[in-house]
Amino acid sequence: MIVVHRKKLLSLIKKSEGPKLDFKLKIDLDTESGRKELAKDICAIANSKGGRGYLIIGVEDKHKTVEGIEEITFTEEQVQQIISSRCEPPIPISLEILECDNKRLAVITIYDGGQKPYQLRENGAFYIRRGSTTDTMRKQELISAFQENLTINAELCSMIKSNVQCLNKSLVEDYFSSQGIVISDDNYNTFLENASIVNLDKESNEYVCTLGGLLVFSSINNIFVPHNMIRIINKVNKDLYEVNIIQGDLLQILDKSEELLCKVLPSEYPIEAVNEAVKNAVLYRDYTIFDKEIEVIIDFSSITVISPGILVRGNNIHSHNYLRRNMWIYEKLITLDTKKRFAKSGRGFSRMKKTVKNYGRVIFVNSMQNNCFKVIFPGINILR
Repeated sequence: MIVVHRKKLLSLIKKSEGPKLDFKLKIDLDTESGRKELAKDICAIANSKGGRGYLIIGVEDKHKTVEGIEEITFTEEQVQQIISSRCEPPIPISLEILECDNKRLAVITIYDGGQKPYQLRENGAFYIRRGSTTDTMRKQELISAFQENLTINAELCSMIKSNVQCLNKSLVEDYFSSQGIVISDDNYNTFLENASIVNLDKESNEYVCTLGGLLVFSSINNIFVPHNMIRIINKVNKDLYEVNIIQGDLLQILDKSEELLCKVLPSEYPIEAVNEAVKNAVLYRDYTIFDKEIEVIIDFSSITVISPGILVRGNNIHSHNYLRRNMWIYEKLITLDTKKRFAKSGRGFSRMKKTVKNYGRVIFVNSMQNNCFKVIFPGINILR
């Protein structure tokens, strides 16, 4: 997918810096200050009005002299990871390396994702471009941005470079069929868009999948969402691999993890409790944390399920003050899951404790420092 053609690049270079265009001679992603500066600049461009924005690296900003980049040490994945881990909601971007006057330039395209206003996680600030400079958003600007985008939801963010062909059509048809809707090739894209499974990119006039759409309806979503996986570390069963990576759509991930856990753990272990913790992790993890995956660490002394993102507000685990995260995904999963894993009554915490009460304690850790939620079960030593 070519985003910026050479003709478009030449046109951009002729323009002056503004709310949607910024020139930089270079960026430094090896230092914390450099990464902060990049996130701040992209956040400001994303919050400014005017459709797509561009950050062109290798151009001296005052005189617009094309200097180029001698050695490009960063990749699109690295830039995306920096932005997604520092900005909330995630800002859709892409990176291309193009030539101009026989010199290489890096062009970061910032898409109009419809999720404004974007905020830096570190200091909570909202930035905007005023002409060619970056500034914090004022009260009225924030009010206007929130009013224009009342449905801010990370699950509905566009995943650039994805397309309708990434989706499992039979799974999509199953979902609509459960709602009493019969879809055809003629109305397929329309229903996908109405259900927020895809968004229409206004500039290219092409459909791209939403984050939630890929997670629920695409078995190859790891191409675009590589952090959607479960890493199962097996330290107890020598007949199986120690490190196991499970990927796919969310229901596939649950099915595969349950199957593997049954192979790794002794049949007499209360596996249902561990499956419950994994299910909760898949449903409630923070999918905007792009550099962490769900982990299950199986040892003789303990079994730990680690989910990115805290789950409870405050320090009291039993306050029931849960974060209402991924409700769009929840509705899709509860509709599609033929095993009815999401339809069980009662709270997951209680079910986990009840299932293992004859074997030991379950420990819940809501780690603000590491921004994760852990469930720690007794290890298989309890069976000896």
